[in-house]
Amino acid sequence: MASIDRSLVAHLPLFAGLSNEDLTEVLREARSIRVPRNAAVFEQGADASSFFLLLHGHVRATKTTPTGDQIVVRYVVPGDTFGVAPAIGLQHYPATATAVDDSVVLAWPSAAWPRLVARFPSLAAKTLQTVGQRLQETHARVIEMSTQQVEQRIAHALLRLANQAGRKLDHGVQIDFPISRQDIAQMTGTTLHTVSRILSGWEQLGLVESGRQKIVLREPHKIVLLAEQSAGDSASRS
Repeated sequence: MASIDRSLVAHLPLFAGLSNEDLTEVLREARSIRVPRNAAVFEQGADASSFFLLLHGHVRATKTTPTGDQIVVRYVVPGDTFGVAPAIGLQHYPATATAVDDSVVLAWPSAAWPRLVARFPSLAAKTLQTVGQRLQETHARVIEMSTQQVEQRIAHALLRLANQAGRKLDHGVQIDFPISRQDIAQMTGTTLHTVSRILSGWEQLGLVESGRQKIVLREPHKIVLLAEQSAGDSASRS
């Protein structure tokens, strides 16, 4: 197995503070995997045999409920770890991870986790910090689903994605990976029809521009106002 060039990852926060020798040691058991668009990195319920770091592309994490509904849990961007089941004591992956564009991941065997964190405690600390941040985001989304109208939830979702992976254009901020209206519906607990109706209305107002697998926030500050409006300001409900 070819060794991985440490210069590809040395700048990432996960490895901050590690010497070149330490980073070489961390990468020794990793392998690089190319994942084509729409292919699964791993499936919900499968044995958690590896954990991952995204080098290139974007990955969508989805969870299937007992009733068969799909929920988009989060999007993974380059530099993020994911599938870190051993860090939280899980034996199986709690969600499915799918590449939304051609992606490259680093994969370590889960058996390497105890050895790596014992030798490099900063890896455990940074990974748990990431898990904590994601838990906070999940709590925020639960509150949104429980207390906010659908228009607010969609606005929050778009702002979250733009903050995570936005690319500035002359006419706004584009979410810089393929994303559909169905994806937005699965993120916000509503229907494709409702998302399409709301985004079409926002397009007529010049707030967004959407096409096949593409969304541009033309007036991000106005989307912020929509996200923060009071419950009585809008009659749109899921």
